[in-house]
Amino acid sequence: MQHNVLILDFGSQYTQLIARRVRELNIFCEIFPYNHFPSDLSSYKAVILGGSPFSVRGEDAPHPDLSQIRGKLPMLAVCYGAQYLSHFSGGEVAASNTREYGRANLSYIKENEIFFEGVSENSQVWMSHSDSIKALPTNGVKLASTHDVEFAAYKIEGETTYAIQYHPEVFHSTDGKQMLENFLVKIAEVPQNFTPNAFVEEMVAELKEKVGNDKVVLGLSGGVDSTVAAVLLHQAIGKNLYCIFVNNGLLRKNEFQSVLDQYEGMGLNVKGVDASQRFYDALAGVTDPELKRKAIGNAFIEVFDAESHLIEDVTWLAQGTIYPDVIESVSVKGPSATIKSHHNVGGLPDYMKLKIVEPLRMLFKDEVRRVGATLGIDPELLGRHPFPGPGLSIRILGDITLEKVQILQDVDKVFIDGLKSWGLYDKVWQAGAILLPVNSVGVMGDERTYEKVVALRAVESTDGMTADWVHLPYDFLMKVSNDIINKVKGVNRVVYDISSKPPATIEWE
Repeated sequence: MQHNVLILDFGSQYTQLIARRVRELNIFCEIFPYNHFPSDLSSYKAVILGGSPFSVRGEDAPHPDLSQIRGKLPMLAVCYGAQYLSHFSGGEVAASNTREYGRANLSYIKENEIFFEGVSENSQVWMSHSDSIKALPTNGVKLASTHDVEFAAYKIEGETTYAIQYHPEVFHSTDGKQMLENFLVKIAEVPQNFTPNAFVEEMVAELKEKVGNDKVVLGLSGGVDSTVAAVLLHQAIGKNLYCIFVNNGLLRKNEFQSVLDQYEGMGLNVKGVDASQRFYDALAGVTDPELKRKAIGNAFIEVFDAESHLIEDVTWLAQGTIYPDVIESVSVKGPSATIKSHHNVGGLPDYMKLKIVEPLRMLFKDEVRRVGATLGIDPELLGRHPFPGPGLSIRILGDITLEKVQILQDVDKVFIDGLKSWGLYDKVWQAGAILLPVNSVGVMGDERTYEKVVALRAVESTDGMTADWVHLPYDFLMKVSNDIINKVKGVNRVVYDISSKPPATIEWE
């Protein structure tokens, strides 16, 4: 893979968004922590410094070593990066009188600047900082201002260094993508050659060379990532790929058999293993979400290990790990605060001594789908909503029982089938139902009931890093609620979750 663009991460929640915007320009880029990036930068054409929750004036301010970058490679410093260059290179950063957060408009743009080609004065940008640059660094030249921020953008004379105090990567910066394109394509002259076709060609060749005639085992989940990984590997090594699809008893209703049938039609060598009871036993009495994930992970590894031992001379374990998993498992300041443990990253127990191959580890979710389309995978399979590795266990709040799983499977089926029949499924990034540990009073017929409450969740997103709840039509919600209460025994109340991420997460656990 051509490296092309290096993005240094200082802990900002927006860093992955920068990478996604760069990739949308068909430019390959990689994120590294500011204090742990490659020493050999010869294959990189440009560097972007990201934002940070830290202040450049604080004792805990992150200090990158820019000696191999500054003045040697084109560099774009965003937000914290812009303030860092100023504060430690002859300029001044001070606390702002007002926290500069949210939308702002460029009131001044220096004429004839390539960085602002195609950007009109008054263009909206997104600010997110409590410090502000009061004086530019040595040789700094002001390029743009907003009403409140005099040095919204600047460049440093004598080097190809640009700096901006706003976030071009977020949706609210209307010309942000244009500015990134101006910097990367017109100023840094980075080639735009990262396409799904190029990725498939390069990855198949790389897999052939890496794996050779060895046998590879892959755990399929029915999801997009593991499916695309399987088809890529199948193209490279054919019959030497052995796929195992484990039914953990926490899949959607009838999903085990329907997914197996789909895989068979794709020519993959797949073995289905129904281990439902083993997972139910492991989860008995467990209520803590992290402990649920660990119990499921451990049970999966035991089942998978036993099955893979039945394949003679297997050398490699393939995983459908994607780039956000990789980034989140390597954080800027040691391990990041646990949001939740990722089931794809973190390696294997010592007793499973297989080498790891991860064909998708450099791709974002939307890129995985595009690669899948290039490989000719059925659009219905590629369009499937993301589904959590621990399955319905983290959509059942509290302990797991077979009865609860069956109730939730039935509710989920009514909801998902409804989305499909109303033509709403493809407009939603992810949807599902959550069984709450709450009973509520109801009246059905002439009887008083005291039964379960379910929450419906539907969000729109491009990558799962941020998400908004979907404004589903009231008529649809009314119909689905009615169907659930009438068709699913044990449920008498349906609510709809209208929280966005952040501050909420997509899943409830």
